[in-house]
Amino acid sequence: MQTTKSFLSDNSSGAHPLIAQALIASNTGHVEAYGLDSYTRALEKRFAEHFGKNSKSFPVFSGTGANVLALASATRSFQAIVCSDMAHIDHSETGAPEKFTGCKLIGVPSINGKISPESITPFLSGRGSMHASQPSLISISQATEVGTVYTLKEIRALADFAHAQGMKLHMDGARISNAAVALSCSFSEMVRDCEVDILSFGGTKNGLFFGDAVTFLDPALADGFLYLRKHGLQLASKMRFISAQLLAFLENDLWKDLATHANARATQLKSGLEQINGVQIVYPVETNAVFVELPLRVVGPLQKEFPFHLWKGDNQARLMTSFDTRPEDVEDFLALARELIG
Repeated sequence: MQTTKSFLSDNSSGAHPLIAQALIASNTGHVEAYGLDSYTRALEKRFAEHFGKNSKSFPVFSGTGANVLALASATRSFQAIVCSDMAHIDHSETGAPEKFTGCKLIGVPSINGKISPESITPFLSGRGSMHASQPSLISISQATEVGTVYTLKEIRALADFAHAQGMKLHMDGARISNAAVALSCSFSEMVRDCEVDILSFGGTKNGLFFGDAVTFLDPALADGFLYLRKHGLQLASKMRFISAQLLAFLENDLWKDLATHANARATQLKSGLEQINGVQIVYPVETNAVFVELPLRVVGPLQKEFPFHLWKGDNQARLMTSFDTRPEDVEDFLALARELIG
């Protein structure tokens, strides 16, 4: 049994017991394949409760799969996708968005991982020129790659800006649950009410074995998605095993409980680190990520006992908490950091 205490990633955690129970319970008998089962039908209705009766949602295997298909559904190959210079779609998806959409990605300088209408505007100067890729979609990550969140006002401003420019707004919601908890809002308030067009809905990072979804707030954008999902290798034949997990995730707001716990552990970690001399918090801690500069001499010994990734350079640590990170895990990490730093 693996007992290592890790701050590597929320992808490194296991699955929540209620998710495991749901997966096992769905493993009974024969049902129709390819999403024609009762679990997927029930999930479609549950997503519609969150995102509106006209929304369309489709389970997929992974976050990258969700992003790639979401972007492909709303772009043509001569167009461009505007995103943060830290965006997961630009730096952590091995070129899949460019390969599958044919679009150019335009990375806009960000502040704490976030972009704005003001920062995007200078990158739209080539619109209308036959010699330039045409920006047609803005993609934001919520929460961002550094754990910060766009406020509802900021999301709505980006949506209004995008629509005024004839563009669409996509939200990479790999950590949407953590963001919703941070903002004390519902999925509906963050997405539908802010007029996001397409959402990559994340579950894997918050307690699922696997499984995410693509949600279209504009149902017209979902035309052809059934074919695109198969074409993009994201159609699960035994889809009930994804849908059953997502149903359990949404049942009784389990998503909220798990994200609340993960966020709280990051806050606990931040509060303790701030009390240690020689340690500097790099970005605001708003969800389940803590970015911190540590004395170089303690990085190796800390990583040996509590694995984590380095973000920039040799001493900027990215510490990710999960639904199963225990308060005592955080306290043990802090105690060792204090001992090593002296």
